[in-house]
Amino acid sequence: MRHTPRKRFGQNFLVDQQVIEKIVASIDPRKDDTIVEIGPGQGALTRPLLASGCQLHVVEIDRDLIAKMRLENIHEQHHEKRFHLHQADALQVDLGAVAGTGEFKLIGNLPYNISTPLIFHTFNWRAQISEMVFMLQKEVVARMAATSSDGKTYGRLSVMTQYYCKVEPLFMVPPDAFFPAPKVDSAIVRLTPYKDLPVAVDNEVRFDEVVKAAFGMRRKTLRNALKAIINTEKIIAAGIDPAARAEQLSLEDFAALANML
Repeated sequence: MRHTPRKRFGQNFLVDQQVIEKIVASIDPRKDDTIVEIGPGQGALTRPLLASGCQLHVVEIDRDLIAKMRLENIHEQHHEKRFHLHQADALQVDLGAVAGTGEFKLIGNLPYNISTPLIFHTFNWRAQISEMVFMLQKEVVARMAATSSDGKTYGRLSVMTQYYCKVEPLFMVPPDAFFPAPKVDSAIVRLTPYKDLPVAVDNEVRFDEVVKAAFGMRRKTLRNALKAIINTEKIIAAGIDPAARAEQLSLEDFAALANML
């Protein structure tokens, strides 16, 4: 049963065996693990993950790929109690409900067209997730790991990801590791949710509001970018120059601003 990759689902299937083995080694699946895989595609990671003896839940939106998995007996008799197919949109699904109770690892080759909103979606289950290992567009991984010294690469994704998780870029994956080959380079990143957050934030909704507003008008000074939610006096009281711009602020600075609201 041949499957034609679908652009609307951002499908680029991993086919390089050496890269597959390297990713699986990064995930380090164990028999006692519960793992949720987003977008299993044609099962490149699914099969070696199952071989570890873990409990594996896969979330796939494409009905044809689910049918293909069933036809090819990817959940054979000895896997049927450990392998669970969920037809769902990863942007909408309750990942905690998919995994069940307890801690789980979250992994996946994330579609480039939805990767950023999907990353934000995963933070809702950070208390239940032990670690995340994702394949993403190289530039997205660079943004996740960027600091205030990295100019335009640094943004809302950087601040919010680093607030919730330790970010570890692992290695690059070239286009020819996929079929069809994408027009971009990819990278593997490990995100480890913090048990103790790196900065104290009184209200996470307000924190995100400040970060989003600041980077939404990143060419403007904080005085102007944040005027709808925080006045100049409070910016100064937080110990920050109102003439600064968002890309000059650290995670600690954003927390200080949010705590003034």
